[in-house]
Amino acid sequence: MKIAILGGGITGLTAAYCLANKGHQVTLIEKEKILGGLASGFKADGWDWYLERTYHHLFASDSDILDFAKEIGFNKIYFQKPVTASLYGKPNNFSVLPLDTPIDLLQFPYLNFIDKIRAGMIIAFLKISPFLPIYENQTSESFLKKTMGINVWNGLWQTLFRKKYGNYAGFILASFIWARIKKRTKALGYIEGGFQEFIDYLEKKSRKLGVTIIKGQEIKEVTKVNEKFTINGNTYDKVISTLPTPIMVKLTKNIFPANYLEKFNKLKYLHAVILILETENPILNKTYWLNICSDTIPFMILAQHTNFVDIKNYNNHHLAYVGWYVDGDSKLLKMDKNQLLKFILPYLKKITNHQPLVTSHFVFKAPFAQPIFDEDFVKNKPNFVTPDKDFFIANLDMTYPYDRGTNYAVKLGKDVIKFIK
Repeated sequence: MKIAILGGGITGLTAAYCLANKGHQVTLIEKEKILGGLASGFKADGWDWYLERTYHHLFASDSDILDFAKEIGFNKIYFQKPVTASLYGKPNNFSVLPLDTPIDLLQFPYLNFIDKIRAGMIIAFLKISPFLPIYENQTSESFLKKTMGINVWNGLWQTLFRKKYGNYAGFILASFIWARIKKRTKALGYIEGGFQEFIDYLEKKSRKLGVTIIKGQEIKEVTKVNEKFTINGNTYDKVISTLPTPIMVKLTKNIFPANYLEKFNKLKYLHAVILILETENPILNKTYWLNICSDTIPFMILAQHTNFVDIKNYNNHHLAYVGWYVDGDSKLLKMDKNQLLKFILPYLKKITNHQPLVTSHFVFKAPFAQPIFDEDFVKNKPNFVTPDKDFFIANLDMTYPYDRGTNYAVKLGKDVIKFIK
C-alpha cells in the first residue's frame, strides 16, 4: 500500500518507520531541508553537539519515546536533576525560587502556611488523580481558586498562566493544569549530541526499511480522484497529515466538506519566538529552567541550556534560551535577531544585575506552536479519523491535554498507524 506522510517531525518519522516495518510503501514529505520539526537542531561553528531550535528535554515519565528508543536500538538518552525555579518579585527585589519539592513549597515566601498546605494537598491530588470530566467543565483559574484559594492563585499561578497564554489565560481548561502536574518529574532527560541525533538515527533506520524521504519540498495541494490521492504529482492510497491544523485545512479544501473544515477555524493558537544567546559567561549561575513570574519582565522563560548540558559540547561557550508565546499580530514576530537582542538585554540586566556579553545569537519562530486549550478547542480539535476513510490526522493539537513534546509526538505516530488497514 502506498502511503504519504505529510510533515517530517518526530510524529511523521515514527509513523513512517512503523508502517515501513509492516511492509507498506511509505513516502514522507517535509518542506524544510532538515527533519525534526520543532525538535530539530543546528550546529554553530565550534560546536560538537546539536542545539534544538526550541528548548527540549524529556521527563522520566515519558515512556512512549523511551520505549521507542529501545525498540529501534537508540541508547543515547541520559537523565539528571538540574535546578528549575521561578522568578518572582520586582526589579531590585527579585527572588529565584525552586518549586520542585514539598519543602520548596513550604519555604515559598509569598504564601502563608495554611495556603501552602492547601496548595500542596491539591498538587498531590492532581499528581495521583486520573483524568476526570470535571477538569473539562471549568477553567484552570476557576479550579485553582476553588481548590487552592484566591491567595494561591494570585501569588503562585496567575502570572505563570498570563506568561504562557497571554490574553487567553482565563479561558484555559483545568485539564491543562492536571496534565502539567501529572507528568512533571524532577529528573529531566537529554540526548547525547542533541535531539537531532535521535532524529537522524530514526531517519537512517526508516530509509533502510525503504521509506522515501523528500526534504525541501512544500506541498501545494492534496487532491483525490478515483480513490487515489495526488500530492506533488505522485499518487497514494492513503495519507497521514502531521501538519499544523491551519496548514492542513488549506491543503485539503478539495477533499473535505466545508462544514468539517470550518470547525477548525474555531481553534486558536499562539506562535513561539525563541532567541538563543551564546555568551562567554553564564546568564544564570546554577539554574537551568527559570519561569518568569514577574509582570515587569516581558518574556516567559529563561533557560540556561549549559546548566543542563556540559559547555564542552558547545566550544566551552554558554547557551541560553529566551522564549515567548505571542499572538499573530505581536511586534516580536516582526523583529529580527538584532532587534530582539536589543529588546531583551535591559531585562536580563534587571534579573542578573549584569548585562551578559553576547558573542552570537540566533532567532527561531514557530507558527501555531501553542494551541489554546479552551472550550472551543475540546469541541473542535482534530481526531485521527476524518470524513475521508483514507486520510488521517496526527498532529500536535492531539497531544491534549498534555503540552506538546517529543514523547507525545512518538505516541501520535504509533497510534495513527493503528487505523491503517
